[in-house]
Amino acid sequence: MNYKTLLLDKISACKPYCIKFTLTSTLICDKIHSLSFLASLALRLYLVPIFWMAGTRKFANFSDTVDWFGNADWGLDLPMPFLLVFLVVLVEILGAIFLLIGFGVRLISIPLMLTMAIAGISVHLEHGWLAIAEGKGVFATDRSIAAIERLDKAKEILQQHGNYSWLTEHGNLVILNNGIEFAATYFIMLLALFFLGAGNYISVDYWLRRKFIPE
Repeated sequence: MNYKTLLLDKISACKPYCIKFTLTSTLICDKIHSLSFLASLALRLYLVPIFWMAGTRKFANFSDTVDWFGNADWGLDLPMPFLLVFLVVLVEILGAIFLLIGFGVRLISIPLMLTMAIAGISVHLEHGWLAIAEGKGVFATDRSIAAIERLDKAKEILQQHGNYSWLTEHGNLVILNNGIEFAATYFIMLLALFFLGAGNYISVDYWLRRKFIPE
């Protein structure tokens, strides 16, 4: 008796609806497991423009980024800033390319996670969780509440002395809080890719594995 037949027999024999629901959902998920590669593909394609823009922006402003990394007064005060910026740019640009084509995804996820962890700790952690300032909620802090007070004042000035309807035509005005939210989210997505891999079919890793590591 195979796995699916045994599972169907258990579903038929179950009286508690909660157990029957769980077993039925398991069977349905098993049937669509062949589409699981879409999860890895979606994660990869979501992260590609993020790391590409981050890496190319740092490269285009290489000297300014080095100054920011190394300055103790208004920067991050990190050691060997030139080397660090070079490595970050290399990892982010190569990471974007590798994620796009699905090559070495598990391997490249490691330095990308390290980059996100360092950025989160050194740049964003002191500002709390929120990326965009909010005045209410469990993640609101004195910093974000004060930012909302300033935002309300800025809106009042713009409403009185500017074309506020034009300024907000495509979205509300916000203040960047620069918290750890985005860095943590990208870290978790990369962690998922580290365990899931590039996914089947639409990745170089899959075809290399099929050619050189036959099941």
